[in-house]
Amino acid sequence: MIKWASLRLKEQQRWLPLALMLVFPLLGYLYHFVDHPTKHVYSLVTDFDRATPFIKYFSVPYGVWIFYIYACLVYFFFRDRKAYYQSIVLYTVCALTCYAIYSVFQTTVPRPLVSGSDVFSRLVTFIYDRDQPFNCFPSIHCFSSYMVLRMMFTSPARGLMNRLLIGGMSVTIICSTLFMKQHVILDALSAFALVELYRLILFKVPARHAEQAALRRRQMEA
Repeated sequence: MIKWASLRLKEQQRWLPLALMLVFPLLGYLYHFVDHPTKHVYSLVTDFDRATPFIKYFSVPYGVWIFYIYACLVYFFFRDRKAYYQSIVLYTVCALTCYAIYSVFQTTVPRPLVSGSDVFSRLVTFIYDRDQPFNCFPSIHCFSSYMVLRMMFTSPARGLMNRLLIGGMSVTIICSTLFMKQHVILDALSAFALVELYRLILFKVPARHAEQAALRRRQMEA
């Protein structure tokens, strides 16, 4: 009986780290506090963005974005626990940084007039109705999609198939933000830079210091 209870407790503890994903609804709640125009609203539209066509079919990858991020995190949970923890930390820090930027530097992207009653047009309208045309720079869709791509490409669990799937889907979602006229190119580029900055600060620099400290200890013991 005691052995069975111990095994059950270990099984429960195995799944417990998934509770860290509860940070997502909390961050979603905080998002609405900055999803509105401020005194000054800026435009970062470039000639590249004006030349980028509106393609309603990209509403599908854009719409499934958050479910894709969840799926990637669950995959990391089972295949690379370190990548899972790092992704949770990185997403949280990047999201909070985005919120801080939105509160002082609010940007907007002009949206096209959507006509038609087909399923893709209705999906675009649904997305536009649920999401105000603000909180654009940096792009949360882009930083999170780029984040799981970077995590996968540096993970010990990486393989040809999962790199193709995650790489392909992440790139598609990033492109969808531009074709859906939800973001401009600077929103995407700043999102990539945000991920790389925090990867450097939170993971790479501490890992380098730890390696150097371990090397010094070995040299002292030799």
